[in-house]
Amino acid sequence: MVTLLALSLLALTPQTATAQAPSVLIVYHSGSGQTAALATAVAEGARKTSGATVTVKPVGQVTCMELLATDALIVGSPVYWSNMAGEVKSFFDRWTTECKVLPPTFQMKDKVGAAFVTGGEVSSGKEIALMTIVAAMLGNRMIVVSDGQALGATATTGEGGQPLDAKALDEGRRLGARVAELANTLKKARR
Repeated sequence: MVTLLALSLLALTPQTATAQAPSVLIVYHSGSGQTAALATAVAEGARKTSGATVTVKPVGQVTCMELLATDALIVGSPVYWSNMAGEVKSFFDRWTTECKVLPPTFQMKDKVGAAFVTGGEVSSGKEIALMTIVAAMLGNRMIVVSDGQALGATATTGEGGQPLDAKALDEGRRLGARVAELANTLKKARR
């Protein structure tokens, strides 16, 4: 009887731990691979939070179920004409049309959000692109945080053929870690 009870408890433990761990969804669009590389660094940082479940996907592959089930969402984009890529904008538009994220319920409300971008030059509109992603999150009543730059993590890619520098990768890792830690804290507080 004791052995059966012990086996039952062991079988439940992993599910309980997973249910209590924060889930972090990192989505991005990447034309040259630079934004994907920064997404990888963000994921490395998020995985430092004990038990965090981290999923990394291109924006076009994210399902409504994944979006609505996550505790935290980090969105990345290359900078196109001082704005987020059209694919990332379409991702946000799908929230309303496909995922039915609508007022007054705002299903993304109180989930942690953050942004990261890559751009060819030192400025090249990175701040504006970050602001457009952050504005979409704030409009959905998300809790937006940053680390690295004031609005999120950034990388200057130049012509796009060189790997991202250590500073940009570190910014990405710090952003991922901060988001996962805050999602973990909020999830514990809500239990």
